[in-house]
Amino acid sequence: MFEIKNLKKISSNIWEVSKDFRQDMRVPARIFASEKLLDEILSDNSINQLINVSTLPGVQKYALSMPDIHEGYGFPVGGVAGFDFDKGIISPGGIGYDINCGVRLLKSNLTYDEIKAYLRELTKELYREIPSGVGRGGRLKLNNQELDRILEGGARRIIEMGYGDEKDLEHIESNGKLNEANADYVSKTAKERGRDQLGTIGAGNHFVEIDKVEKIFDKEMAEKFGLFENQICILIHTGSRGLGHQVATDYIRKMISVLPKYKIILPDRELACSPFLSSEGQEYFSAMSSAANFAWANRELITWEVRKAWQNVLGKKSAKELEILYDVAHNIAKIEEYEIDGKMKKLIVHRKGATRAFINQPVLIPGSMGTASYVLVGQEKSLEYSFGSTCHGAGRRMSRARAKREIRGEKLKRELEERGIAVEAGSMSGLAEEAPEAYKDVNEVVEIVHQIGIAQKLAKLKPIGVIKG
Repeated sequence: MFEIKNLKKISSNIWEVSKDFRQDMRVPARIFASEKLLDEILSDNSINQLINVSTLPGVQKYALSMPDIHEGYGFPVGGVAGFDFDKGIISPGGIGYDINCGVRLLKSNLTYDEIKAYLRELTKELYREIPSGVGRGGRLKLNNQELDRILEGGARRIIEMGYGDEKDLEHIESNGKLNEANADYVSKTAKERGRDQLGTIGAGNHFVEIDKVEKIFDKEMAEKFGLFENQICILIHTGSRGLGHQVATDYIRKMISVLPKYKIILPDRELACSPFLSSEGQEYFSAMSSAANFAWANRELITWEVRKAWQNVLGKKSAKELEILYDVAHNIAKIEEYEIDGKMKKLIVHRKGATRAFINQPVLIPGSMGTASYVLVGQEKSLEYSFGSTCHGAGRRMSRARAKREIRGEKLKRELEERGIAVEAGSMSGLAEEAPEAYKDVNEVVEIVHQIGIAQKLAKLKPIGVIKG
C-alpha cells in the first residue's frame, strides 16, 4: 500500500510522487488534495493506479488526479493523462465504462418562492416523464439506420427528430457531437443495448435534480451566465447507458488481445491499450466518439422530457424559459493541444471522472444527494496545471456494497424529505448506494480546485427535489 511519506508537497494542495519512486515510471504522478483528504485518498488503491498510468507509452508531463479521486478500473476515477498524438496510446480504462457520463444544467427564470407550492407535484411529474432504473427503456425504439444517425450526429440528430431546440447546441461541449464518430465500429451487441435507452437516466449515481441557487460567489460572472440567488435550476447527470458500457467491454477485450502485437508491457491488464494511431486505437476512438454522441443525444432527449414535465405542472410559457447553461462530459478522450517543454504539442487527453475546464467555460460539479452542487468557471491555470481539467464531483469514499450494508434507503428518504427535499426513487437500495455519507465532502473538493486556481467558484446549488432510478 502506498504511504504518505512517499509524497512530496509541491505547493498548497498539490502533491507529487517523483519519477524515481518506481523504475517503470515515465513521468511523475501528481495529486490535487488537501492534507485532510489525503487520508481518505490513501485508504484505497487509487494512488497506485495513478502511478501505473505514469508508466504508459507516450504519457506527457505527469499523470494527474483530482481531489475526488477514488479507485476505478485501470485508471483511478478522477484521473487525467495526456498522451503524445503520434507515439502515445489510447486506453478504454482511461475513459471508463460510462462513456461521456456528464452533467447538464438547465436554468429557469423562477425563484424558489414561486415554485415551492408545486415542488412535490413537479418531482413526481419528472419521475413519470423520465424513465429510470437498470435496463429501463425510453420512449424511442430506434431501427438500425436511425440509431447509426444518432451515433454519428449526437445531440443535433435528436433535435432534427423534433426533441430539442437548435440553440441548445451552443451550450454543449463540442456542440454535442464528436466528428470522429463512426457507427460501423460499434458492435451489434452495444447497439442492441442502447436501442431503446435514449431519454433514460439509468441507476447508480445518475439523477435528475431540482436545485435552487443558494449562493453566488461572483455576481458579475453570474449575471453573464444568467444565474441569480434563489433561482430554480434542473441538473441532469447521466451518460451513454448500456451502449457505452458495451463499447468499453468490447475494446478492453480487443486491446488485451493485441498487447503482444505492439510489445506493450503493463503493470495492470486493466490498463489495456493500443497505440492511438494503430487500427485498434482508431477503431476504439471512433466507437468511443459514437458512444459520446449517444450520451449527448440522451441528455438532449431528457431535456425535452424535463421541459414537458415542467410545462405539464407550470404551464407552457414556463417550459420555454428552461435554457441550457452548459453540458459537460467527464468520461471522455479528446484531441487537444498543450504546451509541453516550451512547445505546443497535440495530445490525446483522457479524462476519467474529470471535467473540462477551459478558460471562462462553465464547469458543473454535482454533489451527493442532500448536500450541494456547484457551478464553477474554468481558469487559465487549468491549461498550465491540469490539461484544461478539474474535478467532476464529490468522489466516493464508501463502496456501493458497504453503503447498502450500512445505510437504510427508507430512512435516508425520510431524512431527506424532513429537510425539505422531495424524493422519487425506484429502488431504496439504489438510494442507499448514493447517500451523502458514501461521498467525500463536495465543499472541500471544490475549495481545493478553487484555491489551486484551475476553476473558480461561481454558484452553490442546493437540492430541493431528487429523481433517481
